[in-house]
Amino acid sequence: MSKLLIKPAKGSQVHSVTPQSAGWKYVGFNVHDLSVGESLECCQSGRELCLVVLTGSANISVGQQSWHNVGGRTSIFVDQPPGAVYVPAGETAHIVALDAIEIAVCSAPGQGRSGPARLIDPNTMSQEVRGESTNTRYVRNILPETEAADGLLVVEVITPSGHWSSYPPHKHDRDASPTETLLEETYYHRLNPASGYAHQRVYTDDRSLDETLSAEDRDVVLVPKGYHPVGVPHGYTSYYLNVMAGPLREWHFYNDPAHEWMLKKT
Repeated sequence: MSKLLIKPAKGSQVHSVTPQSAGWKYVGFNVHDLSVGESLECCQSGRELCLVVLTGSANISVGQQSWHNVGGRTSIFVDQPPGAVYVPAGETAHIVALDAIEIAVCSAPGQGRSGPARLIDPNTMSQEVRGESTNTRYVRNILPETEAADGLLVVEVITPSGHWSSYPPHKHDRDASPTETLLEETYYHRLNPASGYAHQRVYTDDRSLDETLSAEDRDVVLVPKGYHPVGVPHGYTSYYLNVMAGPLREWHFYNDPAHEWMLKKT
């Protein structure tokens, strides 16, 4: 199996991606399933966190601050923002599930420069429609570069049946702002119905990396470099949660010249 494709584990900790396990420098990504009343404590020295309550509701506290009924989605496929909390580097978050929850813990190196822990207001999570025709997808910005953080960028995307996403193929693996920025990235895939799959290709210009992966429900795909389009077969709807981080907290990407022509059609 490809080193870029990570299957879910059995038990309450579904995923545990660290810079060490991924073989890179910045992005960490965990997913946990908690039952009613179960709790989780999160703290990573030198790393900031973005907690995303994908489904269900939780009480979350950081130091003297606490937030109740964070989240509330019954499904990631409903048109509703997730619950999310930003946690500065080195601080400890306590999470208590009010019902069955799926929670993602996104992490990157941090220096505590972005203020105290905070609930990310769902009203600030801007929505975008990108693309047209069978390239249309729906984006919700959970922690974009317009919101305070040291390194993390977090976004979720719904791609309809038979559509393409992260397309035309683009990459962000050069530290060359403002033309392009170096950002590692994880894709956490969910499918509706859950028996489905999505195809994701990860490739570089020189094809030293060129893999086409079939991501099933709850798989993670690592994108250390290169272009990384996603295609969704007929009959299935795709959701993915993206986490990005790199040496500069800006998202500038470069389209594959072989496919950029489609953006210039009149």
